[in-house]
Amino acid sequence: MQVALNDEDSTSDVVDALFLGRFANGEQPFSHRTAIERVRAGATLLPPGATVVRATRDDNRGNTLAVGDDWTLLVSRWRQGADVTVTATSAELAERVLEQATDGASDEPEPQPETVTMGFWYVSPRRGPHRTTRQISADTWAGARANYTAPVAEAMDGLMKLTADDIAGRLLLLHGPPGTGKTSALRTLARSWRDWCQVDCVLDPERLFSDVGYLMDIAIGEDEGSGNGRWRLLLLEDCDELIRGGAKHTAGQALSRLLNLTDGLLGQGRNVLVGVTTNEDLERLHPAVVRPGRCLARIEVGPLTRPEAVDWLGTEEGVGREGATLAELFALRRGSSPAAVPGARDGADAGLYL
Repeated sequence: MQVALNDEDSTSDVVDALFLGRFANGEQPFSHRTAIERVRAGATLLPPGATVVRATRDDNRGNTLAVGDDWTLLVSRWRQGADVTVTATSAELAERVLEQATDGASDEPEPQPETVTMGFWYVSPRRGPHRTTRQISADTWAGARANYTAPVAEAMDGLMKLTADDIAGRLLLLHGPPGTGKTSALRTLARSWRDWCQVDCVLDPERLFSDVGYLMDIAIGEDEGSGNGRWRLLLLEDCDELIRGGAKHTAGQALSRLLNLTDGLLGQGRNVLVGVTTNEDLERLHPAVVRPGRCLARIEVGPLTRPEAVDWLGTEEGVGREGATLAELFALRRGSSPAAVPGARDGADAGLYL
């Protein structure tokens, strides 16, 4: 077999050509192949006695060419998965080598999270205050608990088990750096509470507390036609300006209206909880927000420690001495650099992802 290469070919193309040589000339006429969607961390995909003769790496992809007695193996890796192909002098040998290379290499598939109905409030230019609903994926707390450092997980344990009879305080405050999993925790909370609490996300919280009509519409609520006295949790994402120490000066009456909704006259007779996420440190939050008795829960969500992060990821590669945030760990699992994660340790807005 003859192969012509030019400057448009990559090193991976060379490896592919070398692999096909013995199959093309009939020296190893039998081939077996399999694909693995999720490769277990640490799996080499090489059988005993394999000798690696070529290896390439290009971002999240790579090829490995290995040989043994009367067989040749090609591993093509990408992100979480891989293709493994073996050529050999007999069909039985090709099948046996492939089984040895892939034995125990497949990771358990990630469970598909169930969905929970979540409402979204916003002001429409044509219809005014409007609520729409969507099905949002949400993992169980048992499945999500390992995403949080031990003190946070312990605090969340009690929160996830709350029922309507346990409500003491109307404000739920999650604060901490971007990418630590605050929004993911709220999605899981919506699933844990779905039997007794309707969860709505306010897409324009800055307008909510400056528009009395909008605030009244939300305070009155829209209970999906049930009218059965279910509680409602209003989620306000990234409300740093509203609840930091200088909010009274910068936001006018907005903070007062938030507090009035949680434990003032506006909230009386309504089963309304307010969940707020912020990237601010606790010391910078307004004292009225964090005073005892007002908060149902006040949890600082931080990064995992280094041992917890290594255990979560299954490898030490890429984990710093100070540990890692949840966003950084997901980036490492996908094979990308943590520095490329929006909001990871750089103060940027992590958005609705985490």
